[in-house]
Amino acid sequence: MIRARFLMPAMLALGLAACASAPMHYYTLVPPADATAAPATAPFQFELLPVGVPAQVDQPQLVVRQGGQGVAVLDGERWIAPLPDEVRAALSADLARALGAQDASGLPASGQPRLRIRVDLRRFDSVPGAYALVEAVWSVRSLQGGGTASCTSRLREPVGDGYAALVQGHQQALAALAEQIAGVARAAAAGGMPACPAG
Repeated sequence: MIRARFLMPAMLALGLAACASAPMHYYTLVPPADATAAPATAPFQFELLPVGVPAQVDQPQLVVRQGGQGVAVLDGERWIAPLPDEVRAALSADLARALGAQDASGLPASGQPRLRIRVDLRRFDSVPGAYALVEAVWSVRSLQGGGTASCTSRLREPVGDGYAALVQGHQQALAALAEQIAGVARAAAAGGMPACPAG
């Protein structure tokens, strides 16, 4: 009985030490503010709808591929916010920079023309030390009438070692996706019939 009383605090201390030896790392896909800071000079606004992500990677932890069929859920490597919110926030910032326009999602009409952008990720593959891959279907539609462009994109960024490099690869892939969407959005805002980017 006395021995158990002394053993319990020792076991608790060992358990706490084990927890302390495996720190949690948090990541964001949102680029730094200085990378996206730009005045809203475009004569239109856009609204970016909530972004869909594949169920397989919609986890608090980073999910990485291992070989052809395996995946690993990295308990110590986590997104700072739910992955759909992270992707949407990153695309919103990248689109605002690329277009020089404001993301007016949730804001009342301002009298400016407005575009509606929808993005759904079909793949969000992470292979440490190799590549970050994003496949998306997306559309751009003017709320003032006109055609709708529905497009697909596949963006693959090589990455170095480490999980920070992997997240940076996804940041770069999302920025490239935003540039493709922005090209179509400019045509839609000008009243033309937008065409999807080649490739």
